[in-house]
Amino acid sequence: MFPDAMISNQEALPWVVLKFGGTSIGKFLDSIASTIVKSHLEKYQVALVCSARSGDTKSKGTTNKLIKASEEALTPGSKEYLKIVDEIAQEHINASKKLISNPEIFNELEKQLQRDCSKLKSFLEAAQIIEEVSPRSKDIIISVGEKLSCRTVTSVLRDRGINAEFINLGNIIEQEFDANCLDQKFYDYLAQRIAETVKKCGNRFFGTVPGSLLTNVGRGYTDLCAALLAVGIGAKELQIWKEVDGIFTADPRKVKNARLLPIITPEEAAELTYYGSEVVHPFTMEQVMRFNIPIRIKNVMNPLGKGTVIFPDVSLKNGSLTRLNFSELLHQNGYHRDMSRKHPTAVTIKNNIIVLNIHSNRKTMSHGFFAQIFAALDNHGIVVDLISTSEVHVSMALVAEIVEPDLQRALDDLKKLGKVDVIENMVILSLVGKQMKNMVGIAGKMFTTLAEANVNIEMISQGSSEINISCVIDEFNAEKALNVIHEQLLNIPPLLSADGLFR
Repeated sequence: MFPDAMISNQEALPWVVLKFGGTSIGKFLDSIASTIVKSHLEKYQVALVCSARSGDTKSKGTTNKLIKASEEALTPGSKEYLKIVDEIAQEHINASKKLISNPEIFNELEKQLQRDCSKLKSFLEAAQIIEEVSPRSKDIIISVGEKLSCRTVTSVLRDRGINAEFINLGNIIEQEFDANCLDQKFYDYLAQRIAETVKKCGNRFFGTVPGSLLTNVGRGYTDLCAALLAVGIGAKELQIWKEVDGIFTADPRKVKNARLLPIITPEEAAELTYYGSEVVHPFTMEQVMRFNIPIRIKNVMNPLGKGTVIFPDVSLKNGSLTRLNFSELLHQNGYHRDMSRKHPTAVTIKNNIIVLNIHSNRKTMSHGFFAQIFAALDNHGIVVDLISTSEVHVSMALVAEIVEPDLQRALDDLKKLGKVDVIENMVILSLVGKQMKNMVGIAGKMFTTLAEANVNIEMISQGSSEINISCVIDEFNAEKALNVIHEQLLNIPPLLSADGLFR
């Protein structure tokens, strides 16, 4: 199931969508309610989309606990899942009690939270009896996290005098869709139905995603919900609030001279997301950019900061996507970024990588060699991040924590094709920039810089878009490599920032 949305309605004003992550809800809800939401209500109709509540880390968050509860329900004789649900309920009640001063609002919220958790325990008990938790059932289980979060946020806002209404988007999908082929028509339909429900401002339901939410969308589905809502209601801007000021030229925790990027293109943001920087779920950008809606990344700890704007460079016209003049659009809307300057935008690291080197035993033709490799990987559900090939040799970079459960079985199949070497404790270093494809010698400068820093490169790959150059290096050298690349290739004057909200 998709997450729930909460809105505060003021007629005739333009819409803005604010999406808050789980740790923001867990640690900064007082600031969200008292400062961030109130400041937006002066100029906008506001819709909030909230992730399931987390504590200090996502690993201790509500969603992970719900996934654990669904697993425990399949353990014969176990009642641990009941304890987990009780723990989740009590965490939300305790947090709410600290933030809500009105006893009537708190008592009503406590009843709702207990009611939701009681239903969840009954659902898990039924799953234990039939000894099955289907993908659809798991969606229902994890959706409780967003429901509890949104109920809490709504009550806190009401306690602050804001006329907020909780909307449970649980049953609004009224058409049949092929779970194996969720194309753009499905997402367009979903955006329309969400918008209709929000504008009615009633207690409606959203429905299960055909197949499975985790399978077809993955973690980060609240970002997608916010994007579809923004598209459906024609929002002026989609804001995604995190605990960082925006997107930087490098991880500021590791590179002291890293700078905030006021403006970035969707392609650059997508590459940075995939190769290690937590930016935005790629589906999110794909949806809002089609309708020329900018995304702004903001910091809940610094509400007055301008953040980073992911600015659209494509638009949907007459049913087809049209690429826009990015520089011209920026200037028209009060932003500035000199797109004629051919330089990288950011450098990022993706951790916990293993490399597979496969050398053919020459018993197969080269095309058969490649086909059998990818068939073996596909059979075990293994996704490749980077690949480098020759006629009889293939090197692949994989995320260890994702492939580890199935890796040994895949290796047994791959060893039938030739010699296989496994290299662990590696990282992917990626240099990203839309204008790099027009910058002669950038790859050479990148690799020369690493060589001068005595950083050995295991493999090299360049994306087809030519805005990303990646290489695999030892994790021991990761921070040093990040700093020398930033110093030599990104040491440029800062870009001019946007002034205020997108207008």
